Amino acid sequence: ALFRIITALFLKDTMALAAQDAELAVQQKLQQKEQLAQSLRDFFEAADTSGDGLLTKEEFDDIIGNQKIKTWLSMLELSLHETEELFAILADGDGLVSFDEFAKGVVQLKGAARSEDVMAIKRNAKSLSQEVHRLHQALSQLTKLVQQ
Repeated sequence: ALFRIITALFLKDTMALAAQDAELAVQQKLQQKEQLAQSLRDFFEAADTSGDGLLTKEEFDDIIGNQKIKTWLSMLELSLHETEELFAILADGDGLVSFDEFAKGVVQLKGAARSEDVMAIKRNAKSLSQEVHRLHQALSQLTKLVQQ
C-alpha cells in the first residue's frame, strides 16, 4: 500500500511537471511568433522607403542587396536564389507588396514545404488539369464546327 501511495505521488508530481513544461513550450512558441512578427514589421518598414505601406520591386531589390538582410533571411530559412521569383510570389501579380502579403508569404516560404502545402499544390494542379482538358474539348468542338 505504501508503494502505491509513493507511486501515485511521484506520478502526480511528474504529471504536474509535464503540464508546466507544455505550458512553457506554448509560451515560448508564442514569444517566438511575436518576435518574428516584429522582425518582419521592422524589415518591411526599413524596406518601404516611400512610406506608403507598399513595397515596390525597386524598394525590395534595394533592401535585399544588403548583406545583413541576406543573412537575416537565411536565418529564417529563406533562400534568395531568385529575388525576382520571391517578389513575384509575394506581390500576387500587382507589382506591389503590402505588409500582410509580405508577412504571410515569408511565413509560408519559411523552411521546407509542409504536407498541407504539397496537398494544396496537388489540388490546384488537378483543378488546372481538368480546366485545360475542358478547354481542349471545347476547342475541339469549335474546330469541328468551323470545318463544317
